[in-house]
Amino acid sequence: MASSVLPQVKQISVAHSPDSDDAFMFYGLATNKVRVPGLKFSHTLTDIETLNRKALEGFYDVTAISFHAYPYIQDKYALMPCGGSVGEQYGPMVVAQRAIGLDELKNVKVAVPGTMTTAYLGLKLFAPTIETEVVPFDQIIPAVLAGKYEAGLIIHEGQLTYETKGLYRILDLGKWWHELTGLPLPLGGNAIRRDLGERLIANITSALRASIQYALDHRDEALAYAMQFARDLDSQLADRFVGMYVNERTLDYGDDGKEAVERLLDMGYRAGVISMEPRVEFV
Repeated sequence: MASSVLPQVKQISVAHSPDSDDAFMFYGLATNKVRVPGLKFSHTLTDIETLNRKALEGFYDVTAISFHAYPYIQDKYALMPCGGSVGEQYGPMVVAQRAIGLDELKNVKVAVPGTMTTAYLGLKLFAPTIETEVVPFDQIIPAVLAGKYEAGLIIHEGQLTYETKGLYRILDLGKWWHELTGLPLPLGGNAIRRDLGERLIANITSALRASIQYALDHRDEALAYAMQFARDLDSQLADRFVGMYVNERTLDYGDDGKEAVERLLDMGYRAGVISMEPRVEFV
């Protein structure tokens, strides 16, 4: 009797942040709506600063990263051409309990969500000498409200909820960046390990693009799934937040989106915020 040999299934480790936009993007893959023969995807959800640090070790096959972190991992990873979060004249914000001017802002200590985040890079390009202190991203608004810091740099859903807490927006880095460069602000992307090889990289990239497309095509069910990760957001705000960061540009950065990545990292390197010379490469 001939023995039947089952084809080997390769495990691919995927990591992203526990946010409604990332959950929406990966919905197709996480729920097996999108399948790839011979591949099994395992998902890890953790905050973006931890993912940036893990990427330094080449820990996950596919990982969400802040663009700021890319020069430090570029030997191990290439950027995927889809899955990016890009702000179209909006992005991370500096908020405070009172309306302070931009000149005064440069002289106060700002709570930041991590020194490898793109938000931190943008803030340092805006005000190179500004004093910062790292606070977990979901504790920045409470810390500012408690008076521990005069201002806080907020990312993720805080961009939509700060007003309900009585805070003032002092600076929107996406708007500032657009006024400076005319470009959108690239915040985070997905990176893939180079040692997986061309064929596997192509298959995984196609799978991620299909997952994003599936979520956009099945918005209501993907949003229902993403809602479990939507901290402090009702369904209307979650829909708005997802729309900000998962859209046509998530399927394809576009020429100006790719130019923006290169420009941002080059400016960071020239300003001394980034110590590794960036070599941006999309697979």
